[in-house]
Amino acid sequence: MNIESAKAMQELGQLTGGFLRGGEVIELIGDVGAGKTTFVRGLARGLDIEETVQSPSFTINRVYDAPYGLRLVHYDFYRLDDPGIMADEMREMLDDERVVVVIEWAEAVTSVLPEDRLVLTITATEEDRRIVDVQALGDKSEALKQRIDKI
Repeated sequence: MNIESAKAMQELGQLTGGFLRGGEVIELIGDVGAGKTTFVRGLARGLDIEETVQSPSFTINRVYDAPYGLRLVHYDFYRLDDPGIMADEMREMLDDERVVVVIEWAEAVTSVLPEDRLVLTITATEEDRRIVDVQALGDKSEALKQRIDKI
């Protein structure tokens, strides 16, 4: 899908967030500056999270509480070759059906990731334009992908 601006990337995230019910895992792939955190900002808005989403590049993860008992956990493993104890923490979050997990730079934790996850690959084509490829790796993520494809 073609995204024409940062605002459109955030809107894609917001619409996607509106589909989430907890237990979903989303892997974001893209270069630095591709729009991954912009997407997550929209995702949080779609989950009715009012807190400002910040990149977890230096903190590894950020947790945002959503209404109705949901929680968004945003991981960024950009600087880590070995996630250490963070992989154990993430494993706990992955098992919680009230948590939506979003992971950037997931190469360090591929052994922990569930098979059923949605993978968004974001490729910059121009300064503000992006191509977003959505891939479902399981039944739950396939149902989510079908809803996203209709956007």
